[in-house]
Amino acid sequence: MSRRQHVAVVFTAAVSASCSAPSPVPMTYPTSKKVDQVDIYHRVSVADPYRWLEDDRSAETAAWVEAQNAVTFAHLDTIPFRSKLTSRVEQLFNYPKFSEPFRRGNTYFFSKNDGLQNQAVVYRQQGLDGTPEVLLDPNTLSPDGTTKLSVFAVSMDGRLAIYGLSEGGSDWLEYRVLDVATKRPLADVVEWVKVSGAAWAGNGFFYSRYPASDKGKDLSEKNVDHQVFHHRVGTPQSADELVFSDPANPERFHTVEVTEDERFLILTVSDRGKGKKGNAVYFRDLASPSKTFTSIVDEIGDDTFHVVDNVGDRFLIYTDRKAPNGRVFLFDPKTPAESEWRDILPERAEPLDGVATGGGKLFASYLKDVTSRSYVFDLSGKQEHEIALPGPGAVSGMGGRRDDREVFYTFTSFNYPPTIFRYDVASRRSSIFRSVDIPGFAADAYDVKQVFVTSKDGTQVPMFLTYKKGLALNGANPTLMYGYGGFNITLTPAFSALRIALLEQGFVYASVNLRGGNEYGETWHEAGTKLRKQNVFDDFIAAAEWLIANKYTSPAKMAMTGGSNGGLLVGAVMNQRPELFAVVVPQVGVMDMLRFHTFTIGWNWIADYGSSQDTEEFKALYAYSPLHNLKAGTRYPATLVTTADHDDRVVPAHSFKYAATLQERQGGPAPVLIRIDTKSGHGASNTKKQIESTADIYAFVMHHLGVKPSL
Repeated sequence: MSRRQHVAVVFTAAVSASCSAPSPVPMTYPTSKKVDQVDIYHRVSVADPYRWLEDDRSAETAAWVEAQNAVTFAHLDTIPFRSKLTSRVEQLFNYPKFSEPFRRGNTYFFSKNDGLQNQAVVYRQQGLDGTPEVLLDPNTLSPDGTTKLSVFAVSMDGRLAIYGLSEGGSDWLEYRVLDVATKRPLADVVEWVKVSGAAWAGNGFFYSRYPASDKGKDLSEKNVDHQVFHHRVGTPQSADELVFSDPANPERFHTVEVTEDERFLILTVSDRGKGKKGNAVYFRDLASPSKTFTSIVDEIGDDTFHVVDNVGDRFLIYTDRKAPNGRVFLFDPKTPAESEWRDILPERAEPLDGVATGGGKLFASYLKDVTSRSYVFDLSGKQEHEIALPGPGAVSGMGGRRDDREVFYTFTSFNYPPTIFRYDVASRRSSIFRSVDIPGFAADAYDVKQVFVTSKDGTQVPMFLTYKKGLALNGANPTLMYGYGGFNITLTPAFSALRIALLEQGFVYASVNLRGGNEYGETWHEAGTKLRKQNVFDDFIAAAEWLIANKYTSPAKMAMTGGSNGGLLVGAVMNQRPELFAVVVPQVGVMDMLRFHTFTIGWNWIADYGSSQDTEEFKALYAYSPLHNLKAGTRYPATLVTTADHDDRVVPAHSFKYAATLQERQGGPAPVLIRIDTKSGHGASNTKKQIESTADIYAFVMHHLGVKPSL
């Protein structure tokens, strides 16, 4: 749940607007026992009767999960169009998906999913016009396709590659090493990796991990004492060298990178568990016999720093210190005082969304009302020109090696499938490198519109609407709202082939750019954090009211969904305004705002949420916590909670306790169900599970909005 870690899956719907919602049939739910658990927070007694559901490994919890899934899938089985809808979702998703290529020597590497493969396959080819050949196929690594390739890092000389595998959607990784020439794995196995990159330097690499523990992978356990190690290829992990640790501060992240010339090791340290959203940053000269780190910034506060690249002995660094929209400065270790930092890219009125080097240039993307503007600079900060983009949308990529003659980037929008462009550094021209054809999709059949909504305190909040051309503003259109609003994550325009299954049936898809993200820089982010988190919910509610007032839809035709922090969002909004929505789908949500910091890496979110251990922050958290604000007798919308048994980021206990409480307190006839996936995690662990879960969510949304799709 860090910046650019936008793990929530965007769902959208499709429907025949003339149909009315079905008359709800009273549900019989599995028994959820209650225990006498009461916690005291700052003299306030808070009951937690479903605390036992936090033990994900107990037989009792397993039985509850099985019983809940039985009720949920029995209900889904009654939806007459579910099977055909699943087939349509699968058909739409069946198209080739490529990553941007990157180069080592004359060899290019990229990943490709032919369409319905459970995992993308890594390819290599000689030159851009060469014939691709399979280098690594993770689909062969497990019989059910749930072993996921989460990291793939090729050494600077192109001889070796690290591949990081996760099982069943877990965030825990196991690193292995591949001989690129022979395509064979070496004997190296590195375990207990989490929140880590893979930084090559010579015949070895740096990585981050937690200490081995019998309980370290239990979902109820905190992850503490993050350490940095160096692994030399060909040696056992037991021989790995400890590079950095800080046991006095166990709730810190320590991550490392190596500069392209393999000269410097960059160490980043964050302390978000203490509510600090910034970081410190250090470097170590790998050419020096000394193994000590030199500080660039050694005090962790609320300012962010990231080393973009080195220019000889100096460093290009991104920061939001004294620049909430971001800037890039040049740091010289010989004159380290902040007064000597020289701006290369000064702060602009628009937030700096991404910056990277490649081909001897500096590439920077800015956001203008949530859409990308991309520029090329020389390394002194002189702007050379603007890269012409196809239209309003979002750019990713734009970076490479110093001697690259071209860089690759991806452009997308709500009605523009992800397209990879090749930018020629010398000619300053872009051309399409790879585009895709989506079966049954015509971009000109849909309109994309940006509107601005006035929130409760007068703030103007952007919202993108996507829908079929010729939409009638009659208040009867089925509508799916989506939002996130946290962790400095920007919801830029993005295409989803899965979403077509909804759009083609007449749905309006509304993506709301809430405070808490980075749409307008750090000021926008801060306005949706800690004691100001209610602003996020107010923004979303204002957007829903705008859609109704402007006759796009009505409460009877309105659904909302969000994942992770977005699950928290829709849970809180449903509590505060249940009458605005007919269907709610909280996905892998953070629902217990008083105990989130006690599980795995949940303490990392204190920087955004605050902590129940602080008196004032407790009051704010308790006031909106989805779990703690469900009121008995309230007529809540039809609700489908989703989670997974291997989610060790937002542990399933959040959803378990929330679903049990909502089933107990539902005062209306609408169903309250929980869908618990197996061998999956914070996101779907493979394509098959993604299609199945998406189709089930769509079917639930359509059914309870009274939509009968034409399939």
